[in-house]
Amino acid sequence: MKFPIVRLGALAVLGIGVLGAGAAFAQSTKAPAAAAPAAGQQAGGVKLDLVPVDPNWTKVCNKDPAGKDNCVTGRVFGQSAQQPSLTVMIYQAGEEKRFARFNMPVGLLLRPGFRLVVDKGDPIEGHYVICFQGACIGEADLSPANVKALKNGQNLAIVTRNSSNFEVTFNAPIKDFGAAYDGPSVDPKVIEQQNAELQKQLEEKARQQRELLEKQQSAAPAASPSPAAK
Repeated sequence: MKFPIVRLGALAVLGIGVLGAGAAFAQSTKAPAAAAPAAGQQAGGVKLDLVPVDPNWTKVCNKDPAGKDNCVTGRVFGQSAQQPSLTVMIYQAGEEKRFARFNMPVGLLLRPGFRLVVDKGDPIEGHYVICFQGACIGEADLSPANVKALKNGQNLAIVTRNSSNFEVTFNAPIKDFGAAYDGPSVDPKVIEQQNAELQKQLEEKARQQRELLEKQQSAAPAASPSPAAK
């Protein structure tokens, strides 16, 4: 199976504005539906500890019509390194506005929105903006204190509810976020090269899995014909 690789840096290479990157990403990435709660998890909800899919946080900047830098620092997470399910993007729009944007799985209740919790801090309210076939986009405005907490935090919890009205918490590690957020923008050519290499790795893994499946199928004994009915 070939998974479409679209990273924040790749969007910049294509010339898509930073403020429109989230929508473009959602159109290109199919995320799995939010997990349904198992029998014993219903009382406390579902907690999913995610791992990074991208090797590092990526910061990409471009200029707005006024000549000011607009930047986004983001990373893709999943329940495994080969299963992307959620994207975290922190935007710096001009000198003042800061907000978070998330590429969220489908199958979540939209009306209550979601909450962000950095470590054990106060919750930050977020809301869904738009949904596509494979993902929904959520946003939350960030105060200077919120940004500081993210830069110094270890875990970002995105708390929402699924279609069965059970609470679902996505836990994403953010300990390396601060250095990337305060650091320089990544050269789009480097991101393009990393994307190409990652695509090759995923294609090779898919080829190996396909060959293994074919060997297993060829080694399986043929089913015995059922005896004719008398």
